[in-house]
Amino acid sequence: MAFETLKQRIFNRKNQDQHIVALDIGTEYVKALVGRVTEDEAAGESAVEVVGVARQHQKLSDMHSGAIADIGGVVDNCDTALSAAEEMAEVRVHNAVVGIAGELVKGSSTSINYKRPDSQQAIDSGEMDEIMERVQNRALERARAELSWESGVENIEITMVNAAVVNFSIDGYNVTNPVGFQGKDVKVQMFCAFAPMVHIGALERVARELNLNLLGITAEPFAVAKSVSAEHGETFGAVFIDVGGGTTDIALVNEGGVEGTRMFGIGGRSFTSAVAKNLDISFEEAEKRKCDVTAEAKDEDVRKALVPTVKVWLSGVELALGEFDTVDQLPSKILLCGGGSGLPYIPKALESSSWRENVPIAERITVNHIRPDQVNRVVDKTGEVTDHSYITPMGLLNVGLDALTMETTGHKVANKINKAMQN
Repeated sequence: MAFETLKQRIFNRKNQDQHIVALDIGTEYVKALVGRVTEDEAAGESAVEVVGVARQHQKLSDMHSGAIADIGGVVDNCDTALSAAEEMAEVRVHNAVVGIAGELVKGSSTSINYKRPDSQQAIDSGEMDEIMERVQNRALERARAELSWESGVENIEITMVNAAVVNFSIDGYNVTNPVGFQGKDVKVQMFCAFAPMVHIGALERVARELNLNLLGITAEPFAVAKSVSAEHGETFGAVFIDVGGGTTDIALVNEGGVEGTRMFGIGGRSFTSAVAKNLDISFEEAEKRKCDVTAEAKDEDVRKALVPTVKVWLSGVELALGEFDTVDQLPSKILLCGGGSGLPYIPKALESSSWRENVPIAERITVNHIRPDQVNRVVDKTGEVTDHSYITPMGLLNVGLDALTMETTGHKVANKINKAMQN
């Protein structure tokens, strides 16, 4: 395989632990971004500079609806992309963060009310860890039931891939870090994302085959939402829509916290298939004609061929947003990313009012693509990351930076709490 050749090459190994690679294993492309961890002394925080960029096209049989279908094929594609990105960066990367997407990745907010036995005792890290574990166990059972129903597999094996505290209050008083506070009534709202073990296992196998130290596997819509919303503070709210090759991933951010994620199996390949079928051309030719369409360069035949599929996609967005029942009204800001969102009919469809009749969203909305410079703590130094199509791996680098920081310090329980509170 290609990666065996890669392992024989000589790279600059200096400071390899200060580099991270983000692998966005999409249905259409594998994207690899190599980031160099830097210290901003003025701001007092770490950041990531993108120093290597590459992508590799996937075969139709490699992925299915955002999940790996052929491990060997995906390993080869990942290795090709990783090799090219490392060559650009002139470094061999050891640490990696990998994204996960697909219809069976579930993310939602769960709340619990907890009465403390001793209100005069200050909350310590041990008690905080116990409280978070209670929330996560409740979320786990809910996610398992939902996934078992959807997949038809009873008691499906799942694992948590992300957790982030949305809100924490003690006796009605909101706090950002509860450790050290006293009080009786504790209320915690936490976002948790889960995925089937079969998908997690496939990604772990890919990382092992590439000889990478896996810092973490993270739900891609969570990574995007967390990385872009962090700059805007506690009042920020937006709907994030990532249109990939096989799926559309949606994340809701409300009052600065990730409320939930939803995914459905319509993406760029569905649009390409519609063009191929309606125009009676090959899939490859249909993909080229679809990608050639821009706001300026129109193709009326392609537009007509895509009308029914875009309507179905829009219905998927409507249904997904309708499942966010924890907020009275959805944010008016819609932010797009992913290669599939470059099709000009996507933002135009979202700007229409027809799909919003049964969705609690503002009458006036704004629809924009996320720019690379809007991703917090990640800066491109290659000149190759120029548009919305690389936002997801940039978000993964942001999450990887947190994971690397936690891994290089001690105090596992404290780190676990701090990580959840920071996210």
